[in-house]
Amino acid sequence: MKLLSKWLLNAAALLAIAQLYNGVQISSFGEAMLAALVVGMFNALLRPILVVLTFPVTVLSLGLFLFVINALMFWGAANVLDGFHVDGFGAALLGSLMYTAIGMVINLALERLFPH
Repeated sequence: MKLLSKWLLNAAALLAIAQLYNGVQISSFGEAMLAALVVGMFNALLRPILVVLTFPVTVLSLGLFLFVINALMFWGAANVLDGFHVDGFGAALLGSLMYTAIGMVINLALERLFPH
């Protein structure tokens, strides 16, 4: 139940970002659900590999390069899907920051609703 709730709320977060920021466009809630799934899969599968490969750059940048990796995951998901569009890397960076911030609020709320 918690996973389904998180998925639906993340899809709603993507729709909210598309409404608040012109650099991100999503055609429908179904596409937002698919985009939330793809972003989650990219973050689960590709992000750890990129974090390990770019570890020296991340250390030299005091961790700021992780924002670039998050933006690449967001942008990559938009490039894979037809109904999810990001205008460029700058839009992906801002969109991923917004998505991460909303995701943190979602995770906090779900932890309180569904305690272990």
